[in-house]
Amino acid sequence: MLKIYVLALLITVLLFSCKQDSKAPYSELDTSKLDLISDGGYVGDNNCKSCHEDAYTDWIGSHHDKAMQVVNEQTVLGKFDSTAVTLDGVDYLFYRKGEGFHVDVKDIDGSKNDYIISDVFGIEPLQQYMVDFPNGRKQVLRVSWDTEKEIWFHQYAGDRIEVNDWLHWSRGGQNWNTMCAECHSTNLKKNYFVEKDSFSTTYSSINVSCESCHGPGEKHVIWANGPMDVPDRSQVLGNTQKAQMNMCAPCHARRVKLTENLVPNLDFEDQYLVQNISSDYYHLDGQILEEDYVYGSFLQSKMHGLGIKCGDCHNVHSLELKFEGNKLCLQCHVPAQYDSKKHHFHEVSAEGGLCVNCHMTGRYYMGNDFRRDHSFRIPRPDQSLAHGTPNACNECHDDQSEKWAADWVVKWYGPERQPHFSDYLLLSHKEEISSSDQQKLVEFINDLNYPAIARTTVMNNLRFGGRSEVQAVLESLEDSTAIVRYNGLMQFRGIDLQDRQSIAMKHLGDESKLVRIGAAQLLTDFDGAGWSESDRLALGNAKQELEDMLYGNSDFSTGRLQLADYFMQTGDLNSAIVHYNMALKKDSLLFPVYSNLATAYSLNSMPDRALETLNNWIELNPDEGRAYYLRGLLNFELGNAEVAAEDLQMAVELNPNDSRAMYNLATYNYQNKRFVEAERYIRRALSLEPANRDFQYLLALVLKEQGKNEASRQIMQQINS
Repeated sequence: MLKIYVLALLITVLLFSCKQDSKAPYSELDTSKLDLISDGGYVGDNNCKSCHEDAYTDWIGSHHDKAMQVVNEQTVLGKFDSTAVTLDGVDYLFYRKGEGFHVDVKDIDGSKNDYIISDVFGIEPLQQYMVDFPNGRKQVLRVSWDTEKEIWFHQYAGDRIEVNDWLHWSRGGQNWNTMCAECHSTNLKKNYFVEKDSFSTTYSSINVSCESCHGPGEKHVIWANGPMDVPDRSQVLGNTQKAQMNMCAPCHARRVKLTENLVPNLDFEDQYLVQNISSDYYHLDGQILEEDYVYGSFLQSKMHGLGIKCGDCHNVHSLELKFEGNKLCLQCHVPAQYDSKKHHFHEVSAEGGLCVNCHMTGRYYMGNDFRRDHSFRIPRPDQSLAHGTPNACNECHDDQSEKWAADWVVKWYGPERQPHFSDYLLLSHKEEISSSDQQKLVEFINDLNYPAIARTTVMNNLRFGGRSEVQAVLESLEDSTAIVRYNGLMQFRGIDLQDRQSIAMKHLGDESKLVRIGAAQLLTDFDGAGWSESDRLALGNAKQELEDMLYGNSDFSTGRLQLADYFMQTGDLNSAIVHYNMALKKDSLLFPVYSNLATAYSLNSMPDRALETLNNWIELNPDEGRAYYLRGLLNFELGNAEVAAEDLQMAVELNPNDSRAMYNLATYNYQNKRFVEAERYIRRALSLEPANRDFQYLLALVLKEQGKNEASRQIMQQINS
């Protein structure tokens, strides 16, 4: 744990800095000649409070201040008084032993362990507890303390989580170094060692301190203690929306990291890729479902589009709302128009008269933590009727139907609804889309009247192929928003290398790191041959940023999978195999790894290891058709044709849409002169892919062998036309 040592003389000077004469001539200080007083210039909160007493007073006791604390009598809120509880098949005994706080855990597999609590997380409505593990790891116990009900509880109540599951508290999903540390401490250095799969994580302050948001304070302290004739530009204050988003969003967003460590106040897109409005995390219309940590929702809102900042509603130091009730919203919205029964048709003093209950519905996360949706949307029960999405009306009136709510909205506001991006999101999720609707979605991609995060989501949901779709995506590459340009680039991953080169080359020098990484992702299989020296240099720099991103996420099981995939794409099979195996060590239930690892072994002339990998996959997940399909292909290569055919038959049985398995079975039967079986399988494959020429050609051969020459001739004529 990194400790900060500040020069006593500097502290003494700082205490009187507000009183000193600032009229002396200003001269720039050469800070490069000064010895750093802490790691990276972080000086600690005590050097802030003498000049910023109000902000410091607000911050003390806040959720940021208490984000993480060492264990002692004052910080531990849970009852460690020999309390025994059983939750989801796990037995716990919480007790004291000397000065220590202990928990005995008997897990669902029968294993028993005694753990010493090392640190605590949070203060309300729940507190979590951490224990030290080997290799520098800290793990967050699944069991938490409900500070309101004063009971022990499981955040995922009702789930029996196996000890080999990534979500088990002792594994990656609850690893502090990976999942929590960056946003609960200041100047966090993860220090993950890829080869050893170990950590040496450090921080300057255990909690979220002044310098977490404003950046290291050393230069500011020097400025404050010298002539102050010019403004201090070393600290970012968050006065603009962009500056404040760069402060808050890194920890209040579901995102992918582009770098190993958070650097305060850099542009968000130079450090992170925000999660799109994926149906894995949001309702189909963009309302919150899984935790999005606010930023992804806020990006959808008109508030964001109008330049509203977090600090307009929240005291950024205490984290409390600036006002209670509708007064918060009435800072901007005219009371006579909006805080009126004429607007919301409820009694002003009733729950239905509260702005947030209609425009900021909420959900419970982590078991008991209620959080509101920050997309600030108008209730749409008509969408609930058509698409099954939630709406604020029925969340209160849960004894009424969605049609009842939709009818009242029509009665109050008329039949027409204001244009909203959710209409396009919902449309983009439909299985079948008419040509006119497809064109609406294509035009939406570049319609600047709508949020960028919604436009990128629709872009990713669309099925491309026509000229208008391609043109729309090419146009998106010139968008002013980095996430639009990045997602636009990602649409071209499957095209020919030559076309990828011409598209990606223009963006290797983009102002945003996120977009440069996107360009590099299009060119992982290209070394710059034939390009100018400057273009090769730009490609090399962008690829280095991509590798930094991949290594920065390699402590995640999925991050290690992506790193291995990168080495597969670059042809480094040995490195790919090492990282695939580490991904499985981290999460043996991450099934996509098995497919890729088996392929890597096979390409590396290691068929026995490939077969072993596929067997392990099938043992863990016997209902996965693709595993049998791949094992079938491998058995064909190994000369085990009959066993291979059985695997392919199982693949088709488990996945009736596996046209490739059907094609291979048809080929096997054709080669063995079982033409009736061959015809049966290839016709099934063609029913799924009627335009596939390989399938058509095989059917023509099968028909010809059965003497059906005219039918065979017609198919061949169709193929050649």
